[in-house]
Amino acid sequence: MNWFPEVFDEFRVVSIFELLKEYIETGRIKVDRTKHPQLTTVHDPCNYVRKSQMAFGQHFGDMARWITSQCCENMVEMIGDPLNNICCGGGGGAWAMPYDAERLAFGKHKADQIKETGAELVIAPCHNCRDQIMKGLPKVHDMGNYKETMYIWELVANSLVYEPWSESEIEKAHAARDAQYERDGVELEEEEDEDEE
Repeated sequence: MNWFPEVFDEFRVVSIFELLKEYIETGRIKVDRTKHPQLTTVHDPCNYVRKSQMAFGQHFGDMARWITSQCCENMVEMIGDPLNNICCGGGGGAWAMPYDAERLAFGKHKADQIKETGAELVIAPCHNCRDQIMKGLPKVHDMGNYKETMYIWELVANSLVYEPWSESEIEKAHAARDAQYERDGVELEEEEDEDEE
């Protein structure tokens, strides 16, 4: 079953997980694992893992772990199979609804799971999950060594290695960018030169 209208058939949709993995694998960006030596675990959001698997036949739990392992020295599994992980209790609009007691009571399962890992850092790719784990659960539950939650793209950004590029590296990066734009059907409008106006 096609979940998208036919108008989208000509476009290639790339997830942030696929894009970050591609950039790291191809060397377009470099990351330094030593920037995150603390014990780290990955939370599996319902939308990116279980719902994505049901709707599209693909989930991003494994990619999230691969990206995290490239950025962190010490990673521990919260659960062996991303499809069997526990909901944090903040999704489905629960974070924004006035049912704090229920949301936080359900979230105790996730707080206990995090505590059992011994992790200080939790990677939560979803904004609702991040807020629930970072702002909600620690206020009412013992989460053990837990100290911080990051988005996956935030983790990558904080792990980046910045090195000045040579002219040949800049040319290579521009060629890779242009190839990606062509592959994904991206067309940019040319900016007019101020002198031409």
